Amino acid sequence: MSVSTPLRYVFVALAVLISLHYLLSFTNETYGSATSLDNIKQQFTGAETNINLPGNTAGGSPLSHNGAANPSHDDVASIPPSHDSAGDILPPHDDAARPPYNTPVPEDYYTGAHPSPVGRKANAVFVMLARNGDLENAVASIKQMEDRFNKKFKYPYVFLNEQPFSEQFKARITTITDSPVEFGLIPHDHWFQPDWIDETRASAARAEMQKNNVIYGGSLPYRNMCRYNSGFFYRHELLKPFKYYWRIEPDVKFFCDLDDPFLIMEDQNKMYGFTISLPEYPATIPTLWNTVREFVVANPDLVSPDNAMDFLSDDGGETYNRCHFWSNFEIANLDLWRGESYSKFFDFLDEKGGFYYERWGDAPVHSIGAALFARKDQIHFFGDIGYRHEPFQHCPQGEAHKKGKCWCDPEQNFDREWYSCLNKYDALFTKS
Repeated sequence: MSVSTPLRYVFVALAVLISLHYLLSFTNETYGSATSLDNIKQQFTGAETNINLPGNTAGGSPLSHNGAANPSHDDVASIPPSHDSAGDILPPHDDAARPPYNTPVPEDYYTGAHPSPVGRKANAVFVMLARNGDLENAVASIKQMEDRFNKKFKYPYVFLNEQPFSEQFKARITTITDSPVEFGLIPHDHWFQPDWIDETRASAARAEMQKNNVIYGGSLPYRNMCRYNSGFFYRHELLKPFKYYWRIEPDVKFFCDLDDPFLIMEDQNKMYGFTISLPEYPATIPTLWNTVREFVVANPDLVSPDNAMDFLSDDGGETYNRCHFWSNFEIANLDLWRGESYSKFFDFLDEKGGFYYERWGDAPVHSIGAALFARKDQIHFFGDIGYRHEPFQHCPQGEAHKKGKCWCDPEQNFDREWYSCLNKYDALFTKS
């Protein structure tokens, strides 16, 4: 019996969709993380080990049947959204328990009690880690940043590379900005795999991950980058004069005109800012949470009393829900990483070798560090910054979209996808 023409088209469409899914899964780590079967399974079953951590606000027992700590698809999707006057999505709680980003910055913030942004700047810098081969994508990102924000403020840029930047790279970048630009060489010991790593063990781990199609699982340079971003970039000589930084990646998009987010960080004593959050790919961090627990149990005095543990864990620290801030965008206070707590934390992680024996990423490491060593109210969601790093984007909503003259489609917004972790951030401030 032959297949009818309409049914044949259905099969063709399904084949195309499945092919696109697998292409993204194998070429984009975060898409693969969010859509992997392991990820979906763990959303229903939970996983990892059982122990309480000090400094959290939740109880130590699992929150759902069969020890499952993570919410199901229905749990996340059933959160009834509402909106404030700025169009931001709000959980169904009273005004006193709203997430901080739902309190709009006063209109006279820059023109009333405070000087104008032209006359007042934070001690801040843009940072991009790039190679000479990233030139075209780097130019595209910086040009958007200049057009949407920095041509008004002229914050400086620092570009970092493990090899010297070419004259062509320097010329193209300095052509598109009037701001100060510096190009730095990463010290050899900060970038390359340290000698004390057992290369036989590390290469076996890479081969196994590559065999299992783990994104960047076979890549040593990717591991070098993750370790560098986790514990070394902020030590570079060119960053020592600055207090705040905004990390920019090649080939990202900025959709909206902005006022000065650095001043928000400074005036409101924020330590870490993000736009997108989602679960980490589980195959890359099998022992990370055990290592975190080991550190915290040995150093409870380093953990902030009013921390954001509940963003990381649904059962008071027994297990890791794998939520992390997508660190390809981050605005942060460098003192967070330079401080005693994070410095000891990173050194402890580094000594375990998980950056090479597994594939620990800087996103979960930074996220866990920020959540444990800053107060929860010092972590800020920049709802007014339109941003895209393939394949996800945050697009401001309502009045924020109009005020920023955003060119993104507000319907294309990752915030309330069921595998977004923004609801867990919101819950930090809306729990009774």
